[in-house]
Amino acid sequence: MTVGAVIDLGSTSSRLAIGSAAGISLRQQVITKMGSGLDPVRGLNEATVDRLRQALAGFQAEIESHSVEKVRVLATAAARELKNAGPLTALVHEVCGVDLEIISGEEEGRLGFAGASSAANSDGPIAVVDIGGRSTEVIVGSEGDGVLGTLSMPTGAARLSDEFFELDPPGPSALSAALSVVALHFDDLSREVPLAATVLESGTVIGVGGTITTAAAVEIGMIDYDPDVINGFELSKVSAEDVFRTLATEAAADRAFNPGLQADRVDIIVGGMCMLVGLMRQFDVETMIVSEHDLLDGALAELVSA
Repeated sequence: MTVGAVIDLGSTSSRLAIGSAAGISLRQQVITKMGSGLDPVRGLNEATVDRLRQALAGFQAEIESHSVEKVRVLATAAARELKNAGPLTALVHEVCGVDLEIISGEEEGRLGFAGASSAANSDGPIAVVDIGGRSTEVIVGSEGDGVLGTLSMPTGAARLSDEFFELDPPGPSALSAALSVVALHFDDLSREVPLAATVLESGTVIGVGGTITTAAAVEIGMIDYDPDVINGFELSKVSAEDVFRTLATEAAADRAFNPGLQADRVDIIVGGMCMLVGLMRQFDVETMIVSEHDLLDGALAELVSA
């Protein structure tokens, strides 16, 4: 049975999954914040490169110790914005010995849907919502038909936080401005992928990504993160609004004490929550199923079956 490994260099975190057709045997995550304060022209700053190098070196050590036969390294929204991705590509090749794949928003959505829907246990239409650091994907389809429509929106937790939240805590006007931008993006979704709007309003909605899993962990009050508890958790609109109000009205120093909120997400979580509550308000999503299965699962499944 082929053993594969997938590394995902996201805008907020870098993640590793190792496994086979039988499932994932190892998951690791390191907060590397490639998308926070990103300058597409100047590229990645030295501190970000150091964080990425350390994360990749740790992942490569795990890959070498698990007899991995196939490796794939992906990068998403933050890498897509770089005017010159050469240094990042060179770093990946230097540490991991493979070529970096900077995937499109549509490919990111497709892989995310494949991972989330495989564990959805639903025969009907599904909408998968993936709130990232610098992009948000909404993908609609079904387990049998696959993806029927997708839209990658160029906004997310880190981008909104960078653009709107200069004050600590953010003032009402900044929150209102961020939510207005979020609403415009979801207007685009309704216009460009009308099926997605329909499924969000009446079908099964699955949420993946750090913002949504963090919202669930904060709602639970989870001191020690447990993915088995988070996976399948039903996050209600009422609960999401409550988490949003709590986090958005606290200064970062106070926000950090909320159980379930990782220290490295304190400065971007309010932006992510704007995306989450904005979606739940606009499409009247009463309940969202939180999933730990996402792009990593979809990419690994493809890798080991190829």
